[in-house]
Amino acid sequence: MDQQPPLVLDPTGADHHAEHRALRARGPATRVDILGVEAWSVTDPVLLKQLLTSTDVSKDARAHWPGFEQAVSTWPLALWVAVENMFTAYGPNHRRLRRLVAPAFSSRRIAAMKPTVEEMVTRLVDRLASLPAQEPVDLRQELAYPLPIGVISHLMGVPESQRDDFRVVVDGVFDTTLSPAEAQTNTARLYGHLDELIAAKRGAPGDDMTSLLIAARDDEGDGARLGPDELRDTMLLMISAGYETTVNVIDQAVYTLLTRPDQLELVRKGAVTWEDVVEETLRHEPAVKHLPLRYAVTDIPLPDGQTIARGEAILASYAAANRHPDWHSDADTFDAARTVKDHLAFGHGVHFCLGAPLARLEVALVLQSLFDRFPGIRLAEPTGALRPVGSLISNGHQRLPVHLHAH
Repeated sequence: MDQQPPLVLDPTGADHHAEHRALRARGPATRVDILGVEAWSVTDPVLLKQLLTSTDVSKDARAHWPGFEQAVSTWPLALWVAVENMFTAYGPNHRRLRRLVAPAFSSRRIAAMKPTVEEMVTRLVDRLASLPAQEPVDLRQELAYPLPIGVISHLMGVPESQRDDFRVVVDGVFDTTLSPAEAQTNTARLYGHLDELIAAKRGAPGDDMTSLLIAARDDEGDGARLGPDELRDTMLLMISAGYETTVNVIDQAVYTLLTRPDQLELVRKGAVTWEDVVEETLRHEPAVKHLPLRYAVTDIPLPDGQTIARGEAILASYAAANRHPDWHSDADTFDAARTVKDHLAFGHGVHFCLGAPLARLEVALVLQSLFDRFPGIRLAEPTGALRPVGSLISNGHQRLPVHLHAH
């Protein structure tokens, strides 16, 4: 057993790199406290990949976590374990739900969306070019946010008039500084918006994923259809996962290139591609630092002699694993030219992110357009003035102020 007291994770994410070093120093897996809930944080990439592909590990809290009932009534992150979609499903139920959603992210569908994404990127960058040249611009607000919310809204059929509302409540899902009451209020608002969208699309279906999911809910068939809660929660998963995470990757990639001009020069010389930058960003500063939660279906012995007991919670600490020194040499250094950029930013195994190809496409297109249009772009404030978003899950900056033009 791990004899050390649980390491209390900082809900504000103020210094996540120091926290991840502390986690790795405690071994491949160690007990942590996440807003009052104890779990095993796994930072060793070999062990983490084993657990992520093991049938002895479940994401179904109702079936496999004795702490579920108490958590859903008192824990600020209750939504992360209580939703009924493929994010929290296990075994055949997970396969059923994933099969219903997977067609939206087929390679053919993503290729067909590329012109739409390019058009959105062009429109956003054109708008940046129209802003007063001497004024700093918050790129998180003006670029990193609107592109992913625009893309996922296009995919899901969210009207433009509702996108800001969705953005605010989805941000709240990732905010780990909220009290339980604030989190519950945010969840109620989120479900209200989802119910409104479902009602609108049921009355007037379109060529979008929400309409397809409603059809999967309403059509009688082979038993694979969605239940009413599954419909709502599947929409929640697609909108939140397709939006918030991509915001952070854009944010982190831009920040890195502005603070590491040598890396930007590699792209401009053709030594690396924009896709290389995207992959190294995903490794170096993944959009999600820790992903709650998984659960041991049976006792799981660990390599160091400890045991994750049946029913105990497991936290996939992706960001700490990505920088594990046993996986990558000089792991803390961003190097778009490194030969091996393997990472766990999109998860691993049966829960690997379906939207990964779309996210990669969005980030590569927006980086190329931004740096081509504004070759003199630079940060408008010292790096020490930039603050992380208040979250132990989400990995981005509260603001990303830049000057778009050279002095």
